[in-house]
Amino acid sequence: MDRFIEFVTNHWMLFSGVVIVLVLLLQDLIESLTQKFTSISPIMAVAKMNQESVMVIDVREENEYKKGHIENALNLPFGKFDEHIKTLAPHKQTPLIVTCQSGTRSAQACKKLCKEGFTQVLNLHGGMLAWEDSKFPIRSGNK
Repeated sequence: MDRFIEFVTNHWMLFSGVVIVLVLLLQDLIESLTQKFTSISPIMAVAKMNQESVMVIDVREENEYKKGHIENALNLPFGKFDEHIKTLAPHKQTPLIVTCQSGTRSAQACKKLCKEGFTQVLNLHGGMLAWEDSKFPIRSGNK
């Protein structure tokens, strides 16, 4: 035990870094275990779209959306997502696939949707980058 204390005092910056990394990893683990939405791959998203009626929500900004999006995706930019979330109220029981460019903004949008009582929220893992890497079709323009 004395050697451990000596190590910590001699290498306090290194030890602090290890503690911070462990706390962040633990936080991520707890968050992933308690999240109420599911992340799905582009292949699983296509299968879901083919099996049942789903709504695709694209939370990228309008200029990103215009460059290419999933067919029939509804564009609700994340910056204004809180304002538009009430327009989705009639779809609380509908499966929602949420996407963005890489999957980060969509995960945050999924959390907000779950908090508002949406029951079938799915995050497109990897976002549009993964969708395009899978060679699935995209549509350019507004609609």
